[in-house]
Amino acid sequence: MTQTLVPHRRATIAAIAIVVVTLAVLFAMNRPPICECGYVSLWYGDINSSGNSQHLSDWYTPSHIIHGMLFYGLGWLLFVKLGLGGKSAARWSFTLAIALEAAWEIVENTPMVIDRYRSVTVNFGYAGDSIINSLADLGWMSLGFYLALKLPVRVTVVLAIIMEILAAMVVRDNLTLNVIMLLWPFEAIREWQGMG
Repeated sequence: MTQTLVPHRRATIAAIAIVVVTLAVLFAMNRPPICECGYVSLWYGDINSSGNSQHLSDWYTPSHIIHGMLFYGLGWLLFVKLGLGGKSAARWSFTLAIALEAAWEIVENTPMVIDRYRSVTVNFGYAGDSIINSLADLGWMSLGFYLALKLPVRVTVVLAIIMEILAAMVVRDNLTLNVIMLLWPFEAIREWQGMG
C-alpha cells in the first residue's frame, strides 16, 4: 500500500466535523461524559466492572486500533485498487474511516446494542461507553489508520494478530470474538469466556 491515502486539508476538516457531531449525538443520547466513578484513567483493565469502557484505554483499545488498520485497507481497496472517485478521492479515506468509527460509537451506545452485549457476551454488566471513552476510541482508530499508512502490510497484519492473541489470552475477548458473539453467539465461546 502506498501513502496515497494521506488526507488533505478539507478531508481533515471534514473528519474533525464528524467527531464534533458524534460528540453532540452522544451527549444527546445522555451518555456520561466520564466514568460515573468521577475520574478518568489512562488505562482501565477490568472488563467485568462498571469502569469498563469508561476510561481512555482498556482491553478493547486494540480492537479500535485494528478498526483503523481495516479501514485503511478498505480505503486502499476502494480508492487505490478499484480507483473509485478518481485519484483525489483517496485523500478522503481517513474521513471515511472516522465516519465509520463514529457511526459504530453511536450504534454501540444504543440500548439495543448494549442489551445485545449483555445478553450474548461475557460483559454482563456492560453499560455502554462514556463520551471520553468514545472520543479515545476514535483516537485509537486513527492511530491504527496511521500505523497502516506508515508500516508495511506484513507488519500491520502481524501487529493486528498479536493484539488479537494477547487480548484473547488475557481477557478471553478480542475483536474477532466480539463480532462472532454479537452476530452469531456460540455457547461454547461464552462458556470459555466466562471461565476467565
